[in-house]
Amino acid sequence: MGIVDVVSEFCSMPRTRRHMKKRKQFQTVEMKVRIDCEGCERKIKKALEDMKGVSTVEVTAKQNKVTVTGYVDAGKVMRRVAYKTGKRVEPWPYVPYDTVAHPYAPGAYDKKAPAGYVRNVVSDPSAAPLARASSTEVRYTAAFSDENPNACSVM
Repeated sequence: MGIVDVVSEFCSMPRTRRHMKKRKQFQTVEMKVRIDCEGCERKIKKALEDMKGVSTVEVTAKQNKVTVTGYVDAGKVMRRVAYKTGKRVEPWPYVPYDTVAHPYAPGAYDKKAPAGYVRNVVSDPSAAPLARASSTEVRYTAAFSDENPNACSVM
């Protein structure tokens, strides 16, 4: 055992779990916040820009959408916006309408959604059982499809 080994034992960090911090992942957090005016937009940007780990803040006032990227926790970002602005904040519930099998089913279609978007029923199975196609439904629609070479040619 040399002098380097002795010194390294004194300088090493403790190996217990309570002293180690979990590193946050780089992620994108999308939220729905009601934005009425430019003042609301500035207030949201100001609340998030000085937050630790935030890289960019994008506010789309027309869609009531706030997108935050960085090494942040989604829950903390949403709580901070709610606390600093006093507005109701929820995760972005919409996806483009072509990713859902039946975009105009009662659970998926939302009048308040931005143009070209519907509710995300793919990730939330309790949201709309009618918005997902069953296996028999897929089989019947494929039987009358133009892309199916063995399709029925009644038309």
